[in-house]
Amino acid sequence: MPIHKLLLPALLLSSLVLASNTRKVHAQAMHDPQTNPPGANAQEVHEFIFQPGSTSFPESHASTIVELNGGKPQNGDLMAAWFGGTRERDPDVAIWGSRHVNGTWTAPVELVREKNIACWNPVLFHTRDGRLWLYYKFGPSPSGWSAGRRYSQDEGETWSPVEHLPAGLLGPIRAKPLVLPDGTIVSGSSVEAYDTWAAWIERSTDNGRTWARIGPITVPSALDVPDPRLEGVHAGYDDSVPQAPDSTTVYKTKIYPPAKTTIGIIQPTIVPLGGTHLRLYARSHSRSARIAVADSFDLGSTWTQARFLDLPNPNSGIDAVRLRDGRIVLIYNNSSTTRTPLNLAVSADGEHFRMFKTLESTAGQFSYPAIIQSSDGSLRITYTWQRKTIKYVRLPLDQVPRR
Repeated sequence: MPIHKLLLPALLLSSLVLASNTRKVHAQAMHDPQTNPPGANAQEVHEFIFQPGSTSFPESHASTIVELNGGKPQNGDLMAAWFGGTRERDPDVAIWGSRHVNGTWTAPVELVREKNIACWNPVLFHTRDGRLWLYYKFGPSPSGWSAGRRYSQDEGETWSPVEHLPAGLLGPIRAKPLVLPDGTIVSGSSVEAYDTWAAWIERSTDNGRTWARIGPITVPSALDVPDPRLEGVHAGYDDSVPQAPDSTTVYKTKIYPPAKTTIGIIQPTIVPLGGTHLRLYARSHSRSARIAVADSFDLGSTWTQARFLDLPNPNSGIDAVRLRDGRIVLIYNNSSTTRTPLNLAVSADGEHFRMFKTLESTAGQFSYPAIIQSSDGSLRITYTWQRKTIKYVRLPLDQVPRR
């Protein structure tokens, strides 16, 4: 199938850098730097970035995480961002962020707010020139959103003015892009139109000034074979999922039934598999309710059509990272119909995965994860916790099985 390319015009990059909110804020004491020293590779950490109910925004979703300070192990500094407001799609939904400095998360600060329209899906990453970028979406819904971005020259202390991207360019749609050693950005994008979805790749060789748009990448309907075990599953709630023993709130577990027809794939996350081989993993809304993959053998310039892996997907976001030793770690919901449990799986070849850890397994929703490997080798993870807050996990590398 031919791959269509569209070269977009150069984007104006402002040289002005405006101070965002430089007020000193008290870090929330949810992490003990004595028991969990930054840079140590021996402790596992699970903590909230902010306590549920402690902020002006009731709901939070779709986080992103990046390592700061040039990846110096002795610092362990991180930044996370997410969207928060009354409810997803409401016009008060803005992009919020927090920095992890000296072992604690700072109080959330507002990074972007669009006038009377919702913000969505922030993505933080560095380009080869050292700039820290924040891409995001804004609009009434995913089928009608546009994209914006801003950058920081000082690791998130201050930010440039917001730049709205031209129509047709969305930037990394939810997961971090892959930045190749030569600086080329290979960004997973997607379009959610009425009754049809498709993944796209946006590729830049000049730090995001111009882009080539490659795709669409879809799954042929002939490959979308329904799972007979899911026959008869309907929308509703699964009351069989246990509540957390210490929870004072009763959470409902929403059921996401498989699609009746092949809708498509979105929100690709991209990893290198060696040489010029790249692979994307994507969320699907399909009859088979599985994760989809597609491949590039020329560093992202062209792509195969997608196919399904033997891994479930309840129409929910995923993320993946290639470790420095070549293994691939995937974070996903190991379910075809619910956004719980939330799990980690590892693969030596990017094709066959072994699930090795469950991060959450109780009632409710644990979703839209983000994962990176930090300079000390450990995995740094954020994800939506019950739509009430963003949870952070630090997993030492020695907890990832060799095979």
